[in-house]
Amino acid sequence: MEKIIDEKQQGNTLVMEPKKGNSRKLFIESYGCQMNFSDSEIVASILAKEGFNTTQKLEEADLVLVNTCSIREKAEQTVRKRLEKYNAVKRNNPKMKVGVLGCMAERLKSKFLEEEKIVDLVVGPDAYKDLPNLINEVEEGRNAVNVILSKEETYGDISPVRLQTNGVSAFVSITRGCDNMCTFCVVPFTRGRERSRDPQSIVEEVNDLAAKGYKEITLLGQNVDSYLWYGGGLKKDFKNATEMQKATATNFAGLLRLVAEAQPKMRIRFSTSNPQDMTLDVIEAMAEYRNICNYIHLPVQSGSDRILKKMNRLHTREEYFELIDNIKRMIPDCGISHDLITGFPTETEEDHQDTISLMEYVKYDFGFMFAYSERPGTMAERKFEDDVPEQIKKRRLQEIVDLQQKHSRYNTEKFLGKTVEVLIEKESKKSDAHWSGRNSQNTVVVFPKENYQIGDFVNVKVKDCTSATLIGDAVGYSDNN
Repeated sequence: MEKIIDEKQQGNTLVMEPKKGNSRKLFIESYGCQMNFSDSEIVASILAKEGFNTTQKLEEADLVLVNTCSIREKAEQTVRKRLEKYNAVKRNNPKMKVGVLGCMAERLKSKFLEEEKIVDLVVGPDAYKDLPNLINEVEEGRNAVNVILSKEETYGDISPVRLQTNGVSAFVSITRGCDNMCTFCVVPFTRGRERSRDPQSIVEEVNDLAAKGYKEITLLGQNVDSYLWYGGGLKKDFKNATEMQKATATNFAGLLRLVAEAQPKMRIRFSTSNPQDMTLDVIEAMAEYRNICNYIHLPVQSGSDRILKKMNRLHTREEYFELIDNIKRMIPDCGISHDLITGFPTETEEDHQDTISLMEYVKYDFGFMFAYSERPGTMAERKFEDDVPEQIKKRRLQEIVDLQQKHSRYNTEKFLGKTVEVLIEKESKKSDAHWSGRNSQNTVVVFPKENYQIGDFVNVKVKDCTSATLIGDAVGYSDNN
């Protein structure tokens, strides 16, 4: 499961440069994970060639698209509310067309199109290149739908426009789909089987971003450690590859090295990792290259072996500890974050205490913590009763959140008195006299602006902290500028 972006953050916060000659207006919003935001950039790029410029004003849009998430019920409720808002505006602008993209598309296509009649088109995550045809269908008065999942589509040939960019950091998609059938997760059903993108197209995109002044990229996939390029095709079919294909294949560690060497001054991050697929050569590559950030998002979901098995997580508690030990041995200052689900079916107090003890062992820098929410179409929904009472879920979640706060504070205090390199990304939310950026470990750092600018690499001496933020003073530019 990928890191969830706050649902208040929407994909239309910034728009692309208007393309001359384009007369139609596209309003696009994204919810859910980073992959959805990345996909919206691909969609905007495809539609720019069809005469659409993006707009922040819903009322002036000819086409309104919402890129959806099915990971949690709350995300679906948010999207439904937005669709109601779009339709209220549409009553005053009957020419406006409304469409749903992404992970909710397959499951709710008939409900949205035929029963509730709240959208004109429904497009799944592998069908974005078909958007021009689908829009033509809609303009001729027909509903349009394409939710077919592809075995080949990676959008490696599309140069994404950067919608919500600060001009400093960008997402670069490297894989699509997922083969790990975790019982709580809808991703394999909404995004299909795992396939990887040609490494050369990834390096070219990274080089292009560097030429445009970007200073940091995040390599993105549902499960980046599964990256495997052997000339194209599904990951599961690698066993049938030729000996030459196997000998010349590129795995994730190999891709990290290619990107790190292509742009030595550019910071490289990646998300999301899966404990069962992360190999030592990835950690070795991180330790070897200074520009690969010392940060790993490593979802564990539960600390109980019994629950991990029920979730079909293909790692045990001990295997996870072994991986954590290797990371801390090879990269002693590595930041580590997690995803945790509490209240999974049949979870007992003993299982919950196993999660607490795992957190105490790892002492994560931060995490994304959720009470279990049954998702339609998943194995867990079909096979398990959601039998942990809501009040127990809430209590256990609060205990996990409180412990994480304590550990986050423990980790930020380790930086007190130290100097960290920070890439300036934006103005601080709390003070227009301060800059905000992140260090290599992905911790937010704020400091007085002085004469520094967005995009500068600055050394900051840390003098104070909260559980989430380091506070300090700049002591000069880093040698990475």
